Amino acid sequence: MEDFFNFDDLKEVYDVVIIGGGPAGLTAGIYAARDNLKTLILEKNFPGGQVAITEIIENYPGFVEGISGGDLTEKLYQHAKHFGVEIKNGICRGVEFCDGYKYVCLQYKDIKIKTKTIIIASGAKPKNLEVPGENKFLGRGISFCATCDGAFYKDKVVAVIGGGDSAVEEGHYLTKFAKKVYIVHRRDKLRAAKILQDRAFANPKIEFIWNSVVKKVNGEDKIESITLYDKKLGKTSELKVDGVFVFIGWTADTDAFRGLIEMDESGFIIADETTKTNIPGIFAAGDVRKKELRQIVTAVSDGAVAAKMAERYIEENYPQED
Repeated sequence: MEDFFNFDDLKEVYDVVIIGGGPAGLTAGIYAARDNLKTLILEKNFPGGQVAITEIIENYPGFVEGISGGDLTEKLYQHAKHFGVEIKNGICRGVEFCDGYKYVCLQYKDIKIKTKTIIIASGAKPKNLEVPGENKFLGRGISFCATCDGAFYKDKVVAVIGGGDSAVEEGHYLTKFAKKVYIVHRRDKLRAAKILQDRAFANPKIEFIWNSVVKKVNGEDKIESITLYDKKLGKTSELKVDGVFVFIGWTADTDAFRGLIEMDESGFIIADETTKTNIPGIFAAGDVRKKELRQIVTAVSDGAVAAKMAERYIEENYPQED
């Protein structure tokens, strides 16, 4: 990806600007470009988003043996590039409106990109524990990605916080390195898919701690333990660990659109199955949209729908000159 816009870029008028280069954004780009729409994807980190750092994906249709997140991301990225989608680094700080067009405002040198439509596919970010000691060890003992950081904990003891698919799957993955993995869950049963639960229960390196929440992360130069509160017994205890992996949910990455786009209390954009938001010509696709199921397959579906809705909006609001 290019890291900046040159002067010529400022003269461009895009049909579609897609904010976010995960599965939803890349798919939206593929569909938009195939419909001959001038399309730009802005990604603040790297294409693929959270998918890119997922070790193995087993439930994406067509890949019987599974596929790594990196491989799937590369295929989506190359597919979008094949149809002429521009994909560049850029962080959106807001949206402005003028003379019937929308302007995506970037943090870099006050650049504003003129476009007819916008598809917000910025995804979601992991929730923090929000307990004492967490900020001190973020990135140096507390992680949100087992694939990224698991190898640092060879023959060590780690705690995984959460009880959903991500927590159980990542906990199982961590047993490749750690000698012991505690999965700490606030309830007395898991929310993860049955196949993931069965794997975890059968893994001798995994031990579950039920009905418990983290109250504090302890240590001087490194994590030494976490303080747990057993909600059922009403007691606190300390669990000695070398690292903590947090998988307790997500918040939408929508700060740039607060006050403009209608959202729920967690920042997820309210849009129906057409992906239309409360602002005409702005659509929401993927994990950023409020919905019941957040999976890669639902993200790519949203991306396809959003691109088609953008095309329809352009036809209705920007008729071609005779």
